[in-house]
Amino acid sequence: MGKIRVGIIGAGNCASSLIQGVEYYKNAKELDVIPGVMHVNLGGYHIRDIEFVSAFDIDKNKVGKDLSEAIFTPPNNTTKFARVPHMKVGVERGMTHDGLGKYLSKIIQKAPGSTADVIGILKDTNTDVVINYLPVGSEEATKWYIEQVLKAECAFINCIPVFIASEQYWQRRFAERNLPVIGDDIKSQVGATMLHRTLVNLYLDRGMPIDRTYQLNTGGNTDFLNMLERERLHSKKISKTGAVTSQIKARGLEIDENDIHVGPSDYVPWQKDNKICFLRIESRHFGDIPTYLDCRLSVEDSPNSAGVVIDAIRCCKLALDNSLSGALYGPSAYFMKTPPKQYTDSEARELAEKFIKKYGKTVNKKGSQPRKKRKK
Repeated sequence: MGKIRVGIIGAGNCASSLIQGVEYYKNAKELDVIPGVMHVNLGGYHIRDIEFVSAFDIDKNKVGKDLSEAIFTPPNNTTKFARVPHMKVGVERGMTHDGLGKYLSKIIQKAPGSTADVIGILKDTNTDVVINYLPVGSEEATKWYIEQVLKAECAFINCIPVFIASEQYWQRRFAERNLPVIGDDIKSQVGATMLHRTLVNLYLDRGMPIDRTYQLNTGGNTDFLNMLERERLHSKKISKTGAVTSQIKARGLEIDENDIHVGPSDYVPWQKDNKICFLRIESRHFGDIPTYLDCRLSVEDSPNSAGVVIDAIRCCKLALDNSLSGALYGPSAYFMKTPPKQYTDSEARELAEKFIKKYGKTVNKKGSQPRKKRKK
């Protein structure tokens, strides 16, 4: 089926876990069960078929380094679980815009020089899929990069809570270019949002109302440091809250906005890339007798989403192979917190599986061919 040539915007912890994961599982057998990955072979593409060919960042300690070195450069602090060989992929100077908040600017210095020719680099490396790993709140930077991605004719996976795939304007822009997009805001394998959604659905399945609920998260990576800047949290809170309330509204029920709180709580430096989530659900059972649930979840944040992105990359490539364009509804619903349309998680998985079965190599009988090198 060929390789899937991937570009990365933001060489942080998430990029580190993703790149390590591809190396870690490159020799996995077809029938192996891998945590957080739908299939070793997804639609004809093995995990090892993912190849990283371009990367962009603004940190002076990362720009100019080989990507294999940049992903282990502080302030990156996620767990190192794989040795990554030299990749021959230099980290290029990206665009800043609003990508560097006031707290991050205390520990990250911008690399000198001008912004690289992003369009030219994506074309020269024949990048198929670009992944957005910018910091939360990078609204303008994300939109700037999307314009470059569209001109370079690449598919796009939006892993952050800036609303792209879920907005009709951007859906139309990608459709006009005959390019697919998956978004928005990546779900982890089993993270705070997934656990919260699952517990809410458990209560509702058993006929128990959600009277009040909260989700509080703490962590010690740069994402949590960045989110101390509360004005950058607007889209993040909308995304995480909507991921939970959508499950309630799907039953024709409502919850008052004052009775639900979902969002980051604080930055604890010594936690590093570990996230701790505190969940509470207040409900009533038979006879309106109150019942309360309190739950604590501890996860390594970046690896928790890397497997999901591996699947999203391969679904994006299947879309390119089959000339699909615009937002990919099934994959987005399964992989993302704020997709174009919300489904229950079981429905979303079924839709994603149908997508893979329909557009995998059994349909693409001639196999995937590398796209022709695009002109500048």
